[in-house]
Amino acid sequence: MERKRMGELGEKLAADYLKKNNCRILGKNYRAGRLGEIDLIVSDNSTISFIEVKTRTGKKYGTPAEAVTYTKQKTIRRAAMCFLKDNGLVDSPVRFDVIEIMLAKDGNVLSISHIKNAF
Repeated sequence: MERKRMGELGEKLAADYLKKNNCRILGKNYRAGRLGEIDLIVSDNSTISFIEVKTRTGKKYGTPAEAVTYTKQKTIRRAAMCFLKDNGLVDSPVRFDVIEIMLAKDGNVLSISHIKNAF
């Protein structure tokens, strides 16, 4: 499966997973100018979560969460601050999560893991 298509599928699967777990989607692929992008922004009625989705078909290069480097974390934090300011939510409790999705080569879901407070 092509990387871009796999990433899009992973983000859709993650959004569906979050909705089933009583989260409200506030944003998808939120872009803060040149600062970067956040895959998903959700609310569980008490906390706003900024989520990086990582989809893989194997662990040859480590777990999906290990691909969220310190540089990527800084980018997400900066973009999150823009989202909070733009939406008047600066005083809201926030958290930064990673959702790991493992797929079989044929695209079937092997596992979805939601790592809360990942960074």
